[in-house]
Amino acid sequence: MRGRGSNITGNPVLIGAATVLVIVVAVFLAYNANSGLPFVPTYTLKAQVPNAAQLVPGNDVRIGGTRVGAVSDITVQKQDDATVIAVVTLKLDKAVEPLPKDSTVLVRSRSALGLKYVQLTRGRQSGGYQDGDTIPLAKATPQPVEFDEFLNMFNDKTRKAAEENTLGFGDAFAGRGESINTAIGAFRPLLRDIIPVARNLGSPQTNIKGFIRELSDAAAIVAPAAETQAQLFVNLNTTFGALRQVARPFIQDSISEGPATLDTAIAEFPRQRPFLLNSQHLFAELRPGVRALRQAAPELSSALVVGTPTLRRSVALNRRLKPLLRELQTFSEDPMVPRGLVALTGGLRSLRPTLDYLAPAQTKCNYIALWFRNIGSLLSEGDKNGTWQRFIIVSAPNGPNSEGTPSAKPANGPGVDNHLHTNPYPNTRAPGQPAECEAGNEKYLSGQTVLSNVPGTQSGKTEPTD
Repeated sequence: MRGRGSNITGNPVLIGAATVLVIVVAVFLAYNANSGLPFVPTYTLKAQVPNAAQLVPGNDVRIGGTRVGAVSDITVQKQDDATVIAVVTLKLDKAVEPLPKDSTVLVRSRSALGLKYVQLTRGRQSGGYQDGDTIPLAKATPQPVEFDEFLNMFNDKTRKAAEENTLGFGDAFAGRGESINTAIGAFRPLLRDIIPVARNLGSPQTNIKGFIRELSDAAAIVAPAAETQAQLFVNLNTTFGALRQVARPFIQDSISEGPATLDTAIAEFPRQRPFLLNSQHLFAELRPGVRALRQAAPELSSALVVGTPTLRRSVALNRRLKPLLRELQTFSEDPMVPRGLVALTGGLRSLRPTLDYLAPAQTKCNYIALWFRNIGSLLSEGDKNGTWQRFIIVSAPNGPNSEGTPSAKPANGPGVDNHLHTNPYPNTRAPGQPAECEAGNEKYLSGQTVLSNVPGTQSGKTEPTD
């Protein structure tokens, strides 16, 4: 017969010792859970990364968003060029082994608070890293963009420039609503007229390829004669420069005394009468032009002086244009160009209904100009506490499904204030809609829940900005 002390359930010391042992084992397993459970085989690799800032042992290692291991250690390694990199020891699941050698490693942010993890992008090579191998620094691509680097873009100068740009655009559009309406209204005939133009350019009968080719040939023909043309302008400059010195009074007197000389010649040379008569008619017709040329001679001389070096430089320009025109010829001979023009024609044709639908929002309701005017006031106007662009806590009304608490449906009473008013698609006088500019003109229906357009027809115009 057994004694009562031989039963373990009757011994408080043994029960307490067993309980403490179980708790110690549970705490040990929980403490080491992030770095892997004991007695579980792992696949260990080391990875060289340029920066392991805010990465700590225990952080996740993920492939395709799935956790496949954890970071067990982080060390520092100095390179031959005196730069310092980090070596991260990765303790991975055996299912990952072997990791292909064309895989990449990247330290990524997990949250805006600085938590990070290591992302492995698995490659496709047949060979892989053995247990204990090191992933080289060249596989740590691409270079991640840190959250603080992103925020550093919005420095004082950038924020100031954004504010000035917004104010400038607001001032630019303010008071120009009529001009914007006119411009948008002009888009419709532009799109209507550009469709046949594009269709004509894409037609084989237009032969745009031949046109570009002939332009190239013309440039090639003109290029050898460029020096001759330049020398012609040089000689004209010399001639007009010499004439400028004797324009007054010598050339002027010669022109003034020309009729008397011609009369004398007619009297002295009767046989030359037909010739002289024709010459008289010629000089009579040239007289207004010569009179104008006398006054414009200095300006023409200056133009020739400026044009001479310009024409010399045109030789190099013609040489540079030659490959451009060849590229244009190649472009025109591409069989895809007519197809592109046909596709452009279809795109413009499909854009026309959209423009017909959106145009009344500005041409009739003036919404674009009003938005830019108001957004400019948002950043420039305010009180002693700052501009109107700030966050204000608004207390929601009490009642079922109010906006102050989670709700299963829109707020609909029973109080007068506890009603949701929203109109995500107000009428803007578009085709198929009533002739009303509903946004900004809709009435607030107290005590009623409004989830779409307000009943009735509102005003057909908004506040002008001109």
